[in-house]
Amino acid sequence: MINRLVRLCFAISISLTSVAYCFGQQPTQYSLYMLNPFQYNPGYAGLNDAIELTGVYRKQWQGLSESPTHQNINVHFPVYRLSSGLGIDVENDMLGLEQNLQATLSYNFHLPLGRSSIVSFGFGAGIFQKKITGEGIRTPEGIYDLGILDHNDNLALPSTNQNASTPIFNAGIYVKSELFEIGVSAINLQEPTIQGDFLSTKLSRNYFLTATYNLDLLRKVSVHPSILIKTDQIEWQTEISALFKYDDNIFLGGSFRGYNSTTVDAAALILGGNINEKITLAYAYDITLSDLNIVSTGSHELLLRINLGTEVGKGKLPKIIFNPRYLD
Repeated sequence: MINRLVRLCFAISISLTSVAYCFGQQPTQYSLYMLNPFQYNPGYAGLNDAIELTGVYRKQWQGLSESPTHQNINVHFPVYRLSSGLGIDVENDMLGLEQNLQATLSYNFHLPLGRSSIVSFGFGAGIFQKKITGEGIRTPEGIYDLGILDHNDNLALPSTNQNASTPIFNAGIYVKSELFEIGVSAINLQEPTIQGDFLSTKLSRNYFLTATYNLDLLRKVSVHPSILIKTDQIEWQTEISALFKYDDNIFLGGSFRGYNSTTVDAAALILGGNINEKITLAYAYDITLSDLNIVSTGSHELLLRINLGTEVGKGKLPKIIFNPRYLD
């Protein structure tokens, strides 16, 4: 069964990468995706056998005025008595005068595959809120002196803060074993429209495929190549990465984001390590390769992950014990 699942997932991956790519889409961009799988896939909740808390901060395109800033925080844990996992994910996305805030609650069901593998089927539901800071809008003919705020336009641009929200639903499948991990997920399943007085935005359904392989090189050195593919079936983006770990502690690597000469976005340098047996700290610096490199000095991303080592509802489903090298 597991071999059929692996073949199916990699067939999907090959099919996706064979399509012509074009850059740009709604989901936020993170270079440390391989250290935070739950962010993209509700099926990952609880697969690390303990309560795990992760926080990420990213400053996109440093040097560009009003460039995007992202913060993500999530917590997830297994509930063995129910053969399942639970998780909460919160993200704040700032893009100039626009703010996107979303919070989702996820549940999944774990099914063992053999003695050292597990497949998880997850579902998430939450709220997506979009906010526009109308007070910050400026038009060429506008009047903004002496306490007057008048855009003086024919587009009925807002002069006050505007916000609207909508429910969102996500789903995902995640397979984890000693040698590899692979997940397929989708967000905004119903493709909702955020509707307000000055807001009307459709959230496109987006699909994600992630895959990681774990390979020993030397006695204390291992390599972990990974791939992330994102698409809304119109626009595509792919990222290929690799981390080298020493003594299952310090890691160093990089990634390349883009597909061809018209979609190349950035190359990232990644480094990090385990501060202790429960805390992992990682940093990524993106070198901008697109035309934005004229105004941007790159992007910065910082991740902190805490494994609290506390089990919840242990009972029905036994823990899957992998080679200690791959325990994160």
